[in-house]
Amino acid sequence: MTIRVNRRTALGLGTVATAGTVLGTAAPASAEAEVPAATPQQVARRVARAYQRETTRAGGNWQAYVSVADSAGETPVVAVADDPDLRIEAYSVNKIAVATAVLDKVDRGLLALDQRVDVTAAIVVPGGDGIFSLDNAYPSSVTLGHALAALLTVSDDTAVRLCGLVCPAAELNAILVAKGFPNTQVEPVANPNRFFLGTSTPRETHELLRALVAGTLLSPAATTFLLNLLRSPIAFTDGIRREMSSAERARVATKAGWFGTARHEAGIVFDAAGAPLLTYALFADGQADPDNFGATHPAVQARARLGRVFLDATSRLAGTGARHRLTRQRPSNGG
Repeated sequence: MTIRVNRRTALGLGTVATAGTVLGTAAPASAEAEVPAATPQQVARRVARAYQRETTRAGGNWQAYVSVADSAGETPVVAVADDPDLRIEAYSVNKIAVATAVLDKVDRGLLALDQRVDVTAAIVVPGGDGIFSLDNAYPSSVTLGHALAALLTVSDDTAVRLCGLVCPAAELNAILVAKGFPNTQVEPVANPNRFFLGTSTPRETHELLRALVAGTLLSPAATTFLLNLLRSPIAFTDGIRREMSSAERARVATKAGWFGTARHEAGIVFDAAGAPLLTYALFADGQADPDNFGATHPAVQARARLGRVFLDATSRLAGTGARHRLTRQRPSNGG
């Protein structure tokens, strides 16, 4: 059972105040523009202030872990650690973990991206997010690569079930445990090939993303495949990437999750050369307007403003580690 605690009841202004004891006394928001963000520590302070401001404005419950790459060492500078080890329902953010398990089997030669999976009327989630519930053409089949693309770009719910056909819940969870993520687990149901998307913690989601860009989670080919999906133009644009140009959006790999009152998002900001700069895992629920799953929801608006801060605050820094270049996608006029 997950215990929910309102962070403002427990902590006053939130655990960023604790981060302030590590990073320095939090300055007022007006001071942000006066302090050049030239070091990871300065960026972290600016991100911490923005997080405190935006989450207070949005209200509700927040759990988060955000770090800034530090070229002076392998350990990133922690900007936000707000209940980072609280195990909570991750919803569609855990589709990254699902894809990781499937791609691990691809890496081991047990699956192939070009193998086909059957899409039957019984497996389609009625009215679910995504595209499979819209085409009214079943039975049919798609490649596993197609299913993963739908899973991570338009967050297709039926694609979760398609992944379950090739990676059952028990096996999926075992793969994640073996990779060091015991709290990032799907929730099995009676049918072994189906599951709820389950739980994670902000810290584990953050560490999974860092392992991905570090090349320790999957093979180079699988890493590139996964990051290209999360950075694609049709990946989630209402939150972190909303106030960005198309070129700026391509520098952000992101995955959102929403259900009930929850509005989550996790991802990575890259520098212009493709090296990771900032990693974020933002989990929120309990805000006003719970029936609004659009861009005007308070938590989604808060993330949009934070995304702009993430990008602007890191503009003078270079990322660390392997570079992940993206093949730019451009609109086509057919033909």
